[in-house]
Amino acid sequence: MFVPRLLLKQLYTFGSLRNADGGVRFSIKNRLSDAELTGLRRVSVAGTDVPLDGVRVELPDGRALAARDLTPRTPVAFALRDMLDIRAAMPPLAPGKHHIEIEFDSRPFGNLTLDVEDSIVHDAPRRDRVPRARDDDYAPEIVAERQRFVERVSGASLEHTTRFSFDPHVVQGNCELFSGVAQIPLGFAGPLHVDGEHATGEFVIPLATTEGTLVASYNRGMQLVNASGGVRCTVVADAMQRAPVFVFGDARRARDFVRWVHEHVDRIREEAEGTSSVAKLQDIDAYMANKFAFLRFNYTTGDAAGQNMVGRATFAACSWLLDNYPEPVDRFYLESNFATDKKASHVNIMRTRGKRVTAEVTVPRAVLIERMRVEPETLVHHYGVANVGALLSGANNNGLHSANAITAMFIATGQDVANVAESSAGVVYAELTAARDLYMSITIPSLIVATHGGGTKLPTQQECLRVLGCATRGTVNKLAEIIAGVVLAGELSLASAISSSDWVSSHERYGRNR
Repeated sequence: MFVPRLLLKQLYTFGSLRNADGGVRFSIKNRLSDAELTGLRRVSVAGTDVPLDGVRVELPDGRALAARDLTPRTPVAFALRDMLDIRAAMPPLAPGKHHIEIEFDSRPFGNLTLDVEDSIVHDAPRRDRVPRARDDDYAPEIVAERQRFVERVSGASLEHTTRFSFDPHVVQGNCELFSGVAQIPLGFAGPLHVDGEHATGEFVIPLATTEGTLVASYNRGMQLVNASGGVRCTVVADAMQRAPVFVFGDARRARDFVRWVHEHVDRIREEAEGTSSVAKLQDIDAYMANKFAFLRFNYTTGDAAGQNMVGRATFAACSWLLDNYPEPVDRFYLESNFATDKKASHVNIMRTRGKRVTAEVTVPRAVLIERMRVEPETLVHHYGVANVGALLSGANNNGLHSANAITAMFIATGQDVANVAESSAGVVYAELTAARDLYMSITIPSLIVATHGGGTKLPTQQECLRVLGCATRGTVNKLAEIIAGVVLAGELSLASAISSSDWVSSHERYGRNR
């Protein structure tokens, strides 16, 4: 079974090289799939082949085997995530970087050669550090020990952060060194009537926030939308990216590489999609500058947000590229900053990252005047003036505060809150209809949401997703439509408050204590 060089390097645990009694040691970890080791053929460290009689393999169960004990008849299980320590009898290494080469036999991967560089690491003096347990780092005992450690080191008393209602094991994969919770107030607004292709009906909206007036403002906007027949929401595009960069000797070589990539997209797709049953590679956008070839791999990722999923898929695809492109590649980086992960960018506004979703509503003139004490003409003029302000400021949003709704709903439903950096981008449009009513819409071009994976599995976040009817498979577009509808309701509410001069008085009434 062929294993690309880049994937093979992932077996080595970088930073594990150390001088040890009578030699050196380093670690390898199975990051591929369950396997068996059936032979160790060669170990070379710093350009010196170590005699196999001087090589020992330390197993996860504590046993140590001589290298010659590994044979096809006496294989050693090497399960996924297992770690092995290899000790080589040799003089100690000097500080700095050293070349390591290991050749071994395995099932089902066959003969493999691991070729890496690592730096010698000296054991630093022990310092007081947050406690952790190797066997079960989410057991109540180690959680309590960490809490006592924090109180001892900081001198502060942990009264509220230590109180939580769930088994700490449920946060495994979400939070390391778990020690407690940061409680955020949760309010419910609505119901909001949504007319979407995936979300249809009325939804009570969970908003987790510490900002006074936020829930009240969105609640007011939802009542206005409901009185106007509801908000119409449409998901128009879906894409999640990873953007590697390939460095060449000159621009022509970069151009030729891009041509070769486009000729082999189907084969690249096979490698990428082979890492996941969910990720589907749609296409690859190429951008060239100087002697660099930037590739944006665009995927759909089902109900998951998908950043880790597409990272793994793109890594596999690029491993195949590097092994099969007939010309040399000077350098390669899996991420070039062109996916702009957790950063606002115009490329994502234009090309979509996550869900591209539009919410729109037509507010009858009488309803707007009666409920918001403002005329449609005033709001349309206000948005024209605000467009100039957004242009001058260089903002990624010509609306008012879409990040408020997105952040509050992200926290409530277990989204990666740092994705608000991209998800806050918005394009607002307002017009006066022929009947002198107000039409308003917002397009959110990079709304990164999930209903599966990540923090969506946590207990309180699952409850909020169930409230929205978004806790089952196939509901991510439904959640996107609901969030877009809430965002538009908030735009209407705040714009009306500013235009009618109610904004400051509302904060005085509902806002933070002075």
